[in-house]
Amino acid sequence: MDLANGSFSQDFILLGFSDQPWLELPLFVVFLVFYILTILGNVTIILLCRLDPRLHTPMYIFLTNLSLLDLCYTTTTVPQMLVNLRSTRRTISYGGCVAQLFIFLALGSTECILLMAMSFDRFVAICRPLHYSTIMHHRLCFQLVAISWFSGVSTSVLQSTWTLKMPRCGRRRVNHFFCEVPALLKLSCVNTVANEAELFFISILFLLIPMTLILISYCFIVRSVLRIPLVKGRRRAFETCGSHLLVVLLFYGTAIYVYLKPPSPISMEHGKMVSLFYGIITPMLNPIIYTLRNKDVHRAFLGLVSKVPSLMGSLLGKV
Repeated sequence: MDLANGSFSQDFILLGFSDQPWLELPLFVVFLVFYILTILGNVTIILLCRLDPRLHTPMYIFLTNLSLLDLCYTTTTVPQMLVNLRSTRRTISYGGCVAQLFIFLALGSTECILLMAMSFDRFVAICRPLHYSTIMHHRLCFQLVAISWFSGVSTSVLQSTWTLKMPRCGRRRVNHFFCEVPALLKLSCVNTVANEAELFFISILFLLIPMTLILISYCFIVRSVLRIPLVKGRRRAFETCGSHLLVVLLFYGTAIYVYLKPPSPISMEHGKMVSLFYGIITPMLNPIIYTLRNKDVHRAFLGLVSKVPSLMGSLLGKV
């Protein structure tokens, strides 16, 4: 029962691209390919980081959690999106919408804090290499991960509750691909200024401040990289830092556009498109960006692949 409306809850209708039906088939193919790549990439990273003892370091503990977040993050929204793109009945149950809203908010908020922790880890590794093992010990690493998850889940509980308590007066047509706070607030039939102010404040805490601290840390990282005497070493460090920073800016920048931009009909339409970046594209790019030039991951992957024939042989022998 929807307590805010005092009546039994109805399914929500996710409009998505219903106003542009010619886009639905190509988008279905693109999103499906992106989703498959996201699953393969993030599952591979999780397996490698868990199975290879050489990857049991703070950097890869953070990376494992990031991959888990991205894996769950996309699974929360993309399957429903794919179904709706190939169906004339674009509905999601009230319970499904509540679950989607809560999980998406929790994982997204957690990733905001985790990316900040990862940039701190890189700052210590590059700017304080002699003290890295002393500063980034496993206890601190797990504490940062725990803080990220706790803050994300706590914020999601509050934000989801405040959003779902708003009376909708029977409105159920969500102008989005999934149940997200700005889109659901548009359904309310009462003044939402207080909710928008609260959303703005939380967005500053979880988006603007972490991105600012990450940019500051990368300024120190660049300054340290410039001191590297070898041109080849400098170029490699810049390529790695540049790719990491690109993903960070893509994730935070698009989320800031959606959550901190003043609400308007035009911004709502643009926000629907922009949310595809932090909802689908960055989770797919993260495994590529963080492992493309990583020799440790390459060695772990080749080691795992070399063990596959022997594992298959032992399994067949038992059968």
